[in-house]
Parts: sequence; C-alpha cells; structure tokens
Amino acid sequence: MTRKFEGDKLLVATHNAGKLAEITEILAPFGVSVIGAGDMDLPEPEETEDSFVGNARIKAHAAAKATGLPALSDDSGITIDALGGAPGVNTADWAETPNGRDFMLAMTRANDELNTAKATAPRTAQFRCTLVIAWPDGHDEVFEGVMPGQLIWPIRGENGFGYDPMFQPDGLDITCAQMDPAEKHKISHRGKAVTKFIQGCFSG
Repeated sequence: MTRKFEGDKLLVATHNAGKLAEITEILAPFGVSVIGAGDMDLPEPEETEDSFVGNARIKAHAAAKATGLPALSDDSGITIDALGGAPGVNTADWAETPNGRDFMLAMTRANDELNTAKATAPRTAQFRCTLVIAWPDGHDEVFEGVMPGQLIWPIRGENGFGYDPMFQPDGLDITCAQMDPAEKHKISHRGKAVTKFIQGCFSG
C-alpha cells in the first residue's frame, strides 16, 4: 500500500528552475504548497549512484532529513540506444561547462557520437524520469515514467529545456521543444511519473 501525502507543503529537492516549474504546475490542483531546495539554501548532495532511482533516493532523503518535510526528488535523463544507454545518469554532465550548463553543447555531443557510431535512423532514445518521495522517518515511494522517441538533427523548437529540441516523441512529427508545455506534460516522462505519484500518494 502506497503511503499517502497528508501535509500541505512539499519540498522539491531540485535546484533546476525548469523542473520546479513543471512539478509546481502539475501539483497546483491539489492545493499543495511547493518549495524548492534552492529556496531553502539546501546544498546539492553528491550523486554517487549509477542509476536514476539511486540518485533520486540520495536527493530526497537528504532534503527530508535536513528540513523535516516530505521531499520529492526527480532524477531524469535521456538514454540513447545506439550509445548503449548513454548519457543516462550523466545527462546533465554532458552539458557542464566552466560557465554553467550548455545544452546546445550536450545535444551537439550526442549527435556527434551518433554520427561516429554510424547510427542509422530512427535514432531511438528515451527520456526517463524517476521520482522519489521521502519522509523524514526514512520511508520512501518510487514512481517511474518513460517517453520513447527518436533523435533528430538539426534541432527544432524554442520551448522546453535540456535535450527537448532534438527529441521527437513516438507518433509525433514535432520535437518536445515545438510542443505547447501543457501538451508535453500529458505525454512526457515527467508527466507520466508525476501522474503515478499523484495516483499513489494523493488519490483514493
């Protein structure tokens, strides 16, 4: 039996403004006050696991322990089949520069590596999201969502963030960055994981 969320304040253990905005928007109908880890000056814990669920657990438990609030963390990324599942948990690392994250650099690297691997079309990939909600007493619940698609080049679209401009979801002829954000929520990996979280912790 999934533990229900009983409070009115949820800490989202992320310093990523894009993720925080998406989760805040999705949870708005439930009357939950959402606060980000950055707002509480929480340090970002070292992500030492080699799986999305492992890193999500580290972040959620660290935030819950530090604040005494239930904490929701998201570890997400892109897995590219022709690259053996890379970048996976290193999705954001591919964008790191001395001056902050540059996802144009990351997308270019992904395309270059696919070309080097002589990957043929469709260049299949998946956006993956693992949500973990942890309570201060150490209990947690895990929810996962996957959005399958393919990578295209050149990139298209101005919306979204991360690798969205090169990711075309299955069944569509536009990229995530060309979609209306509300439409993207309905099919996205994060949208699917959050839906499972809502069904598990808020519904019934």
